[in-house]
This record gives sequence, C-alpha cells and structure tokens, in this order.
Amino acid sequence: MKDINILLVAVNAKYIHSNLAIYSLKAYSKNKGIDVQTLEYTINQKVGDVLSDIYKQQADVLCLSCYIWNIEFIKELITEYHKLCPDVPIWLGGPEVSYDSLDFLKEYPMVTGIMIGEGEDTFCRVSVFYCCRNDSDKLYKMDGIAWRDEHGDLHINEKTKLLSMDELPFCYSDIENFSNRIIYYETSRGCPFSCSYCLSSVEKKVRFRSLSLVFEELQFFIDHRVKQVKFVDRTFNCSHEHAISIWRYIYEHDNGVTNFHFEVSADLLNDEEIELLNKMRPGLVQLEIGVQTTNEKTITEIRRRMNLDKLKDNYFRIHNAHNVHQHLDLIAGLPYEDYESFRRSFDEIYRLGCEQLQLGFLKVLKGSYMHNMAREYGLLYHDKPPYEVMATKWLSYDEMIEIKKVEEMLEIHYNSGQFLTFLRALVRHFDSPFEMYLDLADWYKKNGYVNPVYSRVKRTEIVYEFALSVCESDRQLYEEALVHDLYVRERSKARPYFANKRHADTGIKLKELGCDHRYCHLEPYHYDVLNGTPEFFEDSKWVLYDYEHKKVYYIEQKEENEYEK
Repeated sequence: MKDINILLVAVNAKYIHSNLAIYSLKAYSKNKGIDVQTLEYTINQKVGDVLSDIYKQQADVLCLSCYIWNIEFIKELITEYHKLCPDVPIWLGGPEVSYDSLDFLKEYPMVTGIMIGEGEDTFCRVSVFYCCRNDSDKLYKMDGIAWRDEHGDLHINEKTKLLSMDELPFCYSDIENFSNRIIYYETSRGCPFSCSYCLSSVEKKVRFRSLSLVFEELQFFIDHRVKQVKFVDRTFNCSHEHAISIWRYIYEHDNGVTNFHFEVSADLLNDEEIELLNKMRPGLVQLEIGVQTTNEKTITEIRRRMNLDKLKDNYFRIHNAHNVHQHLDLIAGLPYEDYESFRRSFDEIYRLGCEQLQLGFLKVLKGSYMHNMAREYGLLYHDKPPYEVMATKWLSYDEMIEIKKVEEMLEIHYNSGQFLTFLRALVRHFDSPFEMYLDLADWYKKNGYVNPVYSRVKRTEIVYEFALSVCESDRQLYEEALVHDLYVRERSKARPYFANKRHADTGIKLKELGCDHRYCHLEPYHYDVLNGTPEFFEDSKWVLYDYEHKKVYYIEQKEENEYEK
C-alpha cells in the first residue's frame, strides 16, 4: 500500500461535543490496516483559521462529516480549500449529504464523492482505493457512494450492506483525548418506529451490539471515571432485555462519578425497569423523553406510537423517587397542531414538573417523510440548515414568533435551573405556564432588557420587578424564593438589591454550627423555600447551604436535601 495521508475532519457545534462518527470510521479502518488522521473543530471558529490548519496537514485525501449544524461551514471550507489544493480529492459523508448526493455533487464540482448512509465500511473501501490505486474501475463496483469520474460524469452506486454492530471496534481507547468532553456511545442502530420528522425511521431494522462487548466498554468508561456517557441509541428501551441488562450493569458497577444519558420512550418502560431506575444513585442516570405533542390527531399524523397516559404514569413513578433527571421534549410546528393546541401541549407537559423541558421547532429534514409532505402540510421552512419551520397550514408565522418568545424565556429561567422556586411561586397567578412566559417575554421587551448576558444577580432583579407587576402583595415570597434560588446554586458574593435589607451577620451562627463560612452560607426564611410551597412560618427558619458536601437543609430540623451546583 502507498503511504497516503487521509485526513478525516469533523466540525462540531461546541467544543464539549465529540464526533463519534469520525472516531468510529478511524477505528474500523485501523482494524483493516488503514491509518487515517483525524481533526476536530467547531462552528464557532473562523473558517480561515480552520482552512489554514487543514492546509498545513498536506492531506492526500480530505474527508468531512456533514450535519445540519455544520454544512454551511463545510461548504465554505471546501470551496476555499479546493482553490488552494485543486488536486486533492474531497469526500463527504453524513446525513446532510446522503439524501441528495447527486444534486450536491452538481452544485459543488470540487467534491469528488459522497459516502451515502452508514460510513465505516464505505470509508474504509474508499481509503483502500487511494492507498492501492490501480484503476478507477473499482469505484464503479463500490457500494454506498455517489461520485464524479475523471470526465466529470456523475454516478450513484448501490446502497451498501449494513454491518453487524459487533463488527464495529471500540473507538475510545485513547480516552485522555476526551478530557472534559461528552462521550457519545451507541449500542444499537435503527429505530422500530416511523416518526415522520425523523431520519432514524428510514432504517426500520434495529441492530444491537452484543451485551458482552457492551459490558466491556461500559467498564472501560467506569474504570476511567468518565464524567458523562451519552447513548445515541434512538429508542434505547425498544428492547427490554437489552435495556434492563445495561441498566443493571451500570447500577451494579457504579463508580459514584459517571453519568449515563439515554433517550427512551417512557410509555414502554415496564415495572422491572422502573423499579431498577428507582434504586439508582442520584445522578447515575438521566432520561430524555420525546413527548413532542399531546394532540392525539397530531400523534397519529406523524406516525408516532405513544400512550400518553402511560407515559405520564411512568414519568411520575420515576419522578417521585427523586433520583433520575428527566428531560422532556416538545416540537412546535407539527401537522394539525395550531397555536391553541400547542399551548395546551406546553401547559400539560410543563405541569409535570420535569427537570428540563426542551421546546424545539420542527426541522424539515431531507430524506424524511415530513419533507415529502411539506407541500400538503403547507410547511414554510428555511432553505438553509437546520431547515426550521416558520409556518404551517395550522400555525402562522406571527404565532410562531410568540412561541419563540416563550422558548427563549423557558431556556433562561427554567431550563437553566436558576429560578425554579421563584417560578413555582409566580405561576400561581397565571391561567397557564405558557401565558406566564409569554408575559415575561413582553416585559423584557417593554423595559428594554435585551442584553442576553446579564449577570445572575441582574437577571434576578429583572424577574423580581416583573413579579411585582403581577402581584405586589407577594413581595416577600418572591424575595425569599429568589434569594434561595441564588444560593442553592452557588455561594454568591453579590446579592440583589432587594435582599440587602434582610441580610444578617451569620458568622457567629455559622461558627456555632461548626461550619466554615468559606464553604457555607446561612439564610433565614419565613416561607418554605426548600419544598417550594407558599407556607408561611411565623418564626423564621434558617437554611444552611453546605457547598462542600452539596447539601441544603433547615438547621432546626436537619432536613437534608442533595442538590446540584
């Protein structure tokens, strides 16, 4: 084989992310005797800086991984790179180029070829082609590619055969390279469901990695005390035996540090799975649950199978154990969901009280059933990635703008986890949570609060002013809720202006308790801030914030609650 420098590049959305695809391609090729170089960047870097860095690598073949979050960056990058290195073949892969490969090749003549769909074996065969290049006839016979011949003619070959999951080598042996980054890991590919907005439904057959291999790899993460492992399996619990075996393993081998994240269908959870989840260490497992909508007609139209009552019941059975973080998702812009329907979906799911509620907007992805139905649904969406919907037959652009305002306020105040006690106090004065966030957004705009990076204390003062405009008589409740929200997250050196009058010299009391003021804070309250209720205490109760041991409790009662900083 020739000594060829094949460069495999990923452009991630954030530095904390890692790109599982390029590491899987590299590991598979290495097992076949092909060494490739990998580089990772982010979309927040300047194209010129990335361009110069790639140029210095003097690649013989350049390959890039393409997604909705990086495709515009990559289009610019390859255009400029080709001017500098016109003889270097450029190959692309990933979901953003797999469904219109020939059109993409026509638009970007500097691209030599595109690897379609699952990439490990295809990438390896393309690499072998350049390392052992004898004749171009091999490209005619190579499955899983669209490509341009030496005359400029375009070709698209047969789909590649799917690999067994056990053929994929473990790609995190050099774990030191992933310090302070999220580890993405997969034990299955495909999805048994057919949700119309999702590309995973294209591959109906689900393939699982053998549990013996999974256990070895999980132990590797546990032994190396990896902070978080994020499973990318599309519906992790679609197989009970697979899910319960993995959950049982991480429960029995818990190192007290590693967190495991799973995407699940909550309505599929059974008694055995829930009982096991309820025994987990707080922070060991977190679940992402795609609800998307509570509109039954919409659920049917998007070809989703979901028992909403069962989902809620299972959610509460997990929620009431107070040990598993649950993240619920909604999507705005789905068919048959108008403005009022979406408000109802939002309010219904918000009132469940999950740790995070992700309000997303429909992305009309190429290759999905939703893309095929765009005209029938009256979908108006952006031409450029991420192809986000602007309006539908049921939802106007004006209404979408209102939902966008709610989404922004939800992220800042609820999903940040910074105002939870306060929000529980405030929402009692509104007919719906949706209305509360919408009014809060209007308050921001009316009062000229447009800086997205206000300090924590300044943001606290802004929402306090809004709360007084809603119900002035609850002033003390708001003040105490906001002070608690501030200190339960961190030992804040600054205090909002309304809290200065209630600040007491607590040094003596801390000393009596044997607490070091550098790692603790003490605050008196008349309201039951720890339980988030408006119950009023005639005699104030002192709350101790113990940051060293990550505990907070009423000192009189020693009621301890763990919290996350």
